[in-house]
Amino acid sequence: MVQHTFKMDLKWGDGRNGSGVLQADKLKSEISIPQEMGGLGIGTNPDEMLLGAAATCYLITLATLLENSKIPVASLSMQAEGIVNVTKGVFTYEKILHKPYVLLDSPTEREKERVMRIAKKAEQTCMISKALKGNVTIESYVQIEQAR
Repeated sequence: MVQHTFKMDLKWGDGRNGSGVLQADKLKSEISIPQEMGGLGIGTNPDEMLLGAAATCYLITLATLLENSKIPVASLSMQAEGIVNVTKGVFTYEKILHKPYVLLDSPTEREKERVMRIAKKAEQTCMISKALKGNVTIESYVQIEQAR
């Protein structure tokens, strides 16, 4: 068994409406509560970071599965959305939407169907998606187009 450990150092000041800094091996950012949630809106926040972790994991997994399937991708990009529900002052990360955009040189219907299956598999096999399973709904809306 191989085990990987990721470490992060964090500093915080001034209570709920304060700000801080996080630093990892390849990441450094100011942090605070987002303005829309009553915070300072300095740097990034846990909501963006969770969305970023889920989205990058999904996109990397999708790219790997497409490559392993020998599907010639001209371009791969994605938008992602995180939806947080606030009920009676309780914040709940409810849903993540992945919206990959796959550009293929000359896609056949069979290739398009394969890409759709692979996109679903990427959603199910991404490490972060698996960690969130049962707590956050994750959905994918794949757009496939032909390169011009």
